[in-house]
Amino acid sequence: GLMMTVYTLSHMAWLLVSGDKVNPVAGGVGLLFFLVVLTQFNDVAQYCWGKLFGRHKVTLSVSPKKTWEGLIGGVATTIVVASLFGPYLTPMDWRWSALAGGILGISGFLGDIIMSAMKRDLGVKDTGGLIPGHGGILDRVDSLTYAAPVFVHFIRYFFYP
Repeated sequence: GLMMTVYTLSHMAWLLVSGDKVNPVAGGVGLLFFLVVLTQFNDVAQYCWGKLFGRHKVTLSVSPKKTWEGLIGGVATTIVVASLFGPYLTPMDWRWSALAGGILGISGFLGDIIMSAMKRDLGVKDTGGLIPGHGGILDRVDSLTYAAPVFVHFIRYFFYP
């Protein structure tokens, strides 16, 4: 699990070293900020939508608190926020930013589910106790483990000549 996490999160370094070429205004920092903040925002949005409206469970055996309502509401909210802020932080216009928001929302959800499945296979509930009630640091970035490589390749192939 640790090697996979290091490998997937290391994709974010590409945004910093190549960002100025694709985004002269905000540079790689804008791309990295977009990725990290929207992925974390998506986690919070999915949690809130799920708490408010969640009735239908997505994966009972892996992550029993995840709901379809949380997933759909979180992704939709992330798309809206991405379309508003993406044009200022990235080389994308609002349409591409909305698509990127959808990609981050779905890939972040998948990263969370995949890491939860790996933890269940290993018999681990949380990856640490640094943040009381929230598990460890890895529990906070599990969605980035899948979202980071997907976003980097999206930017690389559509916006980097």
